[in-house]
Amino acid sequence: MTDRPAPSETRTGLGLGLLAYLLWGAMPVYFLAMRPAGAIEIVSWRILFSLVFCALLLTVTRGWRSFAGVLHDRRATLLLGLAGALIYVNWTVYVFASTTGRVVDAALGYFINPIVTVLLGVFVLRERLRAWQWVAVGISGVAVVVLGVEARSLPWISLALAASFGLYGLVKKRVGGRVDVVSGLTLETAWLTPVAVVQVVVVATTGDLAFGRAGLAPTLLLLSAGIGTAVPLLLFAAAAKRLPLSVAGFLQYLTPILQLVVGVLVLHEAMPAARLAGFALVWIALLVLVVEGLVVGGRARRRVPLTPVRVTDP
Repeated sequence: MTDRPAPSETRTGLGLGLLAYLLWGAMPVYFLAMRPAGAIEIVSWRILFSLVFCALLLTVTRGWRSFAGVLHDRRATLLLGLAGALIYVNWTVYVFASTTGRVVDAALGYFINPIVTVLLGVFVLRERLRAWQWVAVGISGVAVVVLGVEARSLPWISLALAASFGLYGLVKKRVGGRVDVVSGLTLETAWLTPVAVVQVVVVATTGDLAFGRAGLAPTLLLLSAGIGTAVPLLLFAAAAKRLPLSVAGFLQYLTPILQLVVGVLVLHEAMPAARLAGFALVWIALLVLVVEGLVVGGRARRRVPLTPVRVTDP
């Protein structure tokens, strides 16, 4: 008996994973289509309609009992509150970047994210890095300096996205497999709902509210924000169950690649030589990290002795 997924399951998982990352990669265009809504309003409706959509999903799938079980887990509930705060920062910065011509900066943030995850392993989980992992971290550090010099400022959008999403992943890892995707997103958005309501009221009092006032298309797109948030997450969760970890790891780079394509080719954001050099250094760092991981993983598998497989009745 083996834990390796069947070829048909792998193909299904690959299709679901590709669709999830394609949807995430197209998000900048989706948010731009919501204009004249600003980042604060878009994030607010995204939170509120995600909560509504998740509540409907829990009702249809009869998942309220599972959700109630999460609420009785005080540690998980508090951790998901922290996760909600981190994803709020991530969403706000990402939507701001998407609606203000900074999509390339957002793409860089998600390219840097694996390096940030490695650093979190060192400083939070007290993991020890191998030599080539330190090389990858060093190259990425040089890349940030190059990009900062090119922009004459710290690339705060990229760093904020990488840090918030890296910390979000760390918190979700602490929660572990005790919480399913829908229950987790429901609780995260529930924690953020008071913030979202206050933000909508503030935007409305300033006269800048787009929902219901800026025409049918932006209003419908804002209404769809809950579906647009939850569907890629559900697709990814279904894909992760069917894919080998190595394949799922490579798929994560599809989203920033698509964001970069959208930023440069669709939105015509500038990509001067110095900026391209910074991106190239980040890609080299990622290549070092991936190759090092594959080599170390291959050595570990070769050291595992073959043992007879014991088959038991179900």
